[in-house]
Parts: sequence; structure tokens; C-alpha cells
Amino acid sequence: MQKKRILFVCHGNICRSPMAEFIMKDMAKRRGLEARFEIASAATSDEEIGNPVYPPVRSLLSARGISCAGKTAVQLCAADYARYDMFIGMDGANRRNMLRLFGGDPQGKVSLLLDYTERPRDVADPWYTRNFREAEADIDRGCAALLTYLAE
Repeated sequence: MQKKRILFVCHGNICRSPMAEFIMKDMAKRRGLEARFEIASAATSDEEIGNPVYPPVRSLLSARGISCAGKTAVQLCAADYARYDMFIGMDGANRRNMLRLFGGDPQGKVSLLLDYTERPRDVADPWYTRNFREAEADIDRGCAALLTYLAE
């Protein structure tokens, strides 16, 4: 079976998308599904490229027993459209930036994380809100719903 390749995307790839990447990897592993997926994350901007996961996010993940050691921000590029099966953005701005970069979405690969939940909306950016726990709760709900959707 070919792995489903999932790329989580946010503005800088230091807060929301790496949190989603590592939470999703952990959820898949705990459900014995990790072999079915290739999961990564990237940024739509170049502002944080090469920087590690933001310290408050590292702390939240660490408290869950999840390591994100070695992860640094990378930038999404047009060629990624052929490489990944799904692009999961955190908010509407991420979706617009992906569609602009990809020149559209002819294969229907672009969605938002909370589209998979009963209450679709944006995951607020904790870089601005400073509410990392709220973002974590949204990402938890989104990843659980996405994993259920993909496992069916």
C-alpha cells in the first residue's frame, strides 16, 4: 500500500503546522497507523526558514511526550504539489497562499485542518493570539477528525 503523503501548512512553520505534524504522527503511531502515512509541514512565507519550532510549541509537545527535535522551518514550493497527496492549511490565508503558489488546485488536494471537524473554521495563529493551548486544542480536534477520515 502506498503511503498517503500529508503536508501541514501555516505561515511560518514554527507554531501551528509543526504542532499538527507531530500531533498527527503521534496519533497515527498510537493507533498503529504510522506506516500508512508520510507526514511533514511547511511554511507559505520565508520569514522563519531554518528556525526551530517555537519554544512554547516545543514545551506543549514535550508535555505530551512528543519530541520535535531537529525540525526547522521549510518553505512550501510549487513542486510540492506533485509530491504530496494532501495540503492541510491552518487558516484561509494559508489556503489562498497555497492556491496562488500552485496556480489553483486541479486535484482537490488543498483543505483546512478544521474542515474535517463538525465546526470548520480557522486555527487561530498563536504567534499573534499568544494562546498556544487554544491552538493545540483545535489542532488536536482537527488531527483526530482527519485521522478518522483517512482511516475509513
